[in-house]
Amino acid sequence: MADYDLVVIGAGPGGYTAAIRAAQLGMKVAVVEKDPALGGTCLNVGCIPSKALLDSSEHYHQALHGLAAHGVKAAGVTLDLPTMMQRKEQVVRGLTQGVAGLFKKNKIASVTGRGRIAGPGRVVVTGAAGENTLEPSRILIATGSEATPLRDLPFDGERIVSSTEALALPAVPTRMLVVGAGAVGLELGSVWRRLGAEVTVAEFLPQIVSTFDKSIARLLQRALEKQGMVFRLETSAKGAERTADGVRVALAPKSGEASTIDVDVVLVAVGRRPFTQGLGAQEAGVGFDDRGRIVVNERFETNVPGIFAIGDCIAGPMLAHKAEEDGVVAVEMMAGQPGHVDYDRVPNVVYTSPELASVGIGEDEAARRGLAVRVGTFPFTANARAKALGETEGQVKIVADAKTDRVLGVAILGPRASDMIAEATLAMEFSASSEDIARTVHAHPTLPEAVKEAALAVAKRTINI
Repeated sequence: MADYDLVVIGAGPGGYTAAIRAAQLGMKVAVVEKDPALGGTCLNVGCIPSKALLDSSEHYHQALHGLAAHGVKAAGVTLDLPTMMQRKEQVVRGLTQGVAGLFKKNKIASVTGRGRIAGPGRVVVTGAAGENTLEPSRILIATGSEATPLRDLPFDGERIVSSTEALALPAVPTRMLVVGAGAVGLELGSVWRRLGAEVTVAEFLPQIVSTFDKSIARLLQRALEKQGMVFRLETSAKGAERTADGVRVALAPKSGEASTIDVDVVLVAVGRRPFTQGLGAQEAGVGFDDRGRIVVNERFETNVPGIFAIGDCIAGPMLAHKAEEDGVVAVEMMAGQPGHVDYDRVPNVVYTSPELASVGIGEDEAARRGLAVRVGTFPFTANARAKALGETEGQVKIVADAKTDRVLGVAILGPRASDMIAEATLAMEFSASSEDIARTVHAHPTLPEAVKEAALAVAKRTINI
């Protein structure tokens, strides 16, 4: 008899969600996690602490610059960074302890240590007390990803940092260089810019947030430039040297002369790569692609029977909620249920101010796929609730199939975009047309009315502009 029906390696969002769903389906489950706290990168040093700091820094920025317009005069506003960091840690601790409580509730065994696959049906865990061998019927790899280093800017954890260290800087840097204009770089750059740092962003590509449409990426860039962020596009960081009080970084633009920039801290945020070191998967015969991702079939099973993988370890967007859906569907299919995750319907969010969120494909991707589309846009400057909030930057953009009117994608740049994208995701899940959204009654005055108006704009019949 096997020790467990399923052993999950990794207790991040994908792993712990899969474990809970498997337990609900009657499986005997164990989760192996190398770190003492459950929750993986997302809960401990990723999604959650970054959002806590984004909210705290936004409150500070509003107190300094935004409240007066509402008739609220705040004098003597000062930054208490240790308290801000303490609050972040309290948020993280509460959520990780919550995962531990869910494990207890669902009778899931939590095993602390590094898990190594010793072959199908065997996981060797090395922890503080030595080695422990688990013998499950199935193994699910959910080890997530890690920050991708740059050869010319190796992490030192002090002056050249990854997102992990950038979440816990001991003081606000006077000057900061962010290498990489994706979600992580822009979010953490926003945190420290709001708190007073001069932030320069260097990006190798010709646009920021390269997975989004060019048009909406330009709008976000303009909004962030108004906040004081400086962008150096089509520019590479080619090396760094420590100085007496910081780092001197060589920047090489695609065209023009190379230059140097002196900063206190460099945040390298050029992406993430699957974390599979020491896992034993390759030795067990598991196949990998040329980008270091584990290859799985439609059931999330590798080429080795009984070994499965989900989340950042496999192809698809590297997002916590994608990993969660992978995990749920993987274990449901193990239990004989049907399942599928459509990666075109996984929302993506950048938690800057304004927020940027999208689901499906944009106008640029539709053109690459040879699809004829109709596009509707609506600006938040014409939305009553946005005006009342004093947050009118941005727009909603809907891309619909020109023949069927089926919604192919939605992008929202504006206040609460991370919440508003759920309506668009649900609409796409039910194969809605832009007409369906346009005919849906939206409460007034609300921000989602901008989604309705953008849907009306697909047929060139907006009401409020």
